[in-house]
Amino acid sequence: MSPYALTVLCLCFAIVAQTLATLAALRATLRPPYRRAWLALTIASSLLALHHGFTLELTSSTGLYDLPRAALGAIVSTLLALGIVGLGRETGQG
Repeated sequence: MSPYALTVLCLCFAIVAQTLATLAALRATLRPPYRRAWLALTIASSLLALHHGFTLELTSSTGLYDLPRAALGAIVSTLLALGIVGLGRETGQG
């Protein structure tokens, strides 16, 4: 698989993981007691998903890509999603 294809795959995976993190945080936002904190996590996670989307659009429209940055984004998004889902379950929010 070419580095370009791996970059696109990593960015798509990062968007999916970040969207799942956003949905988990949004679900936890609907219940007290930490609504503001969960809302901040929801907004931050959705902005990160948007950032990955813009990066994917730039990659597909110009052909410029950065595989290490895309792989790092996929790893961070996955860990953040796992953390938010786990935290939501721990606190009874998820």
